[in-house]
Amino acid sequence: MEQQRLRQLRLARGLSLDALAREMDGIVTKQALSKYEQGKAKPSPEVLPKLAAALGVSPEQLLKESEIDVRFIAYRKGSRLTKRDQSKIENSVRELLERRVELAELTGYAASDVPLQGLAIRKTDDAERMAEKLREEWDIGREPIANVSLLLEDHLVHVLEIEASEKFDGLSAVAMRHPNEVAATAAITRSGLVGERQRLSLAHELGHQVLKVPRKIDEEEAAFRFAGAFLAPADVLRKEVGQRRTQLRADELFLLKQRFGMSIQALLFRLRELGIINESHYRQWFREIGRLGWRKSEPQPLPREQPQWLRRAVLRAVAEKSISEAEAFERFGIDIDSGGQGHP
Repeated sequence: MEQQRLRQLRLARGLSLDALAREMDGIVTKQALSKYEQGKAKPSPEVLPKLAAALGVSPEQLLKESEIDVRFIAYRKGSRLTKRDQSKIENSVRELLERRVELAELTGYAASDVPLQGLAIRKTDDAERMAEKLREEWDIGREPIANVSLLLEDHLVHVLEIEASEKFDGLSAVAMRHPNEVAATAAITRSGLVGERQRLSLAHELGHQVLKVPRKIDEEEAAFRFAGAFLAPADVLRKEVGQRRTQLRADELFLLKQRFGMSIQALLFRLRELGIINESHYRQWFREIGRLGWRKSEPQPLPREQPQWLRRAVLRAVAEKSISEAEAFERFGIDIDSGGQGHP
């Protein structure tokens, strides 16, 4: 058994050694489990299936060595996550990415064509130009993006949603097969986000993946500048709103929210950074947003986008008999009989 996998699966489920021992009805002690994780002992043939069952995997999956190394690009600055929560998130992502890399290989999908940290900037404003450059490279034109999740999946960026506390904003991950071979990239968000927050978070994580940011620049600011420009190109936004505005009405902002798929707060930030509205009007609107109680929950929320790559890939693998319907559910959470719905 590959001891790192046991620890990874345990932490992904948020279990302590004590808790895992309880899940196994005390047939092994936490001391024995610790020895398994350190490679100092191996579970007996009687213990192995019960250990695998407690972790929700097959014995074969527990024994299999990982073929990829998952690296995490960035947590949001000032993240309030505890080390335990961070460990759970990272190990959950590792498990999900391992399965997806394996599925991609079974179904013949190519690796992501994201220019991983390939767009170098010298100052924060350069992120604007890099967002335009990526739009050109991906040939998506200038219009607002109808579905960010599907766009990323079209370019083999895995869109992962995980259960996490509100302290978690988002994360980017890269799965490496060898030191210089990218097997997959992923943009991770918290499940349950409204559509406008989900879209901005995904665009922000894409920024972390593609931008090469020098140390003197705040990486978070650069990623947010990229996200705003990617969702609402400056020329298109100016065409919709005008070069300069002294006043904005709420009903106009709600129309812009629908048009660009961004929250009113994100739109106001974008309008200010482009100089369309001044600092005074921006602050005036944010006082109003606070008064109305819109900081955490805006009216007219957009529907969440539904990633589709996993469902398509699993159905393809089942059709090609690369995996069985039972494996589709056991390994990927896709119930073929219910129309291919499942967890990410």
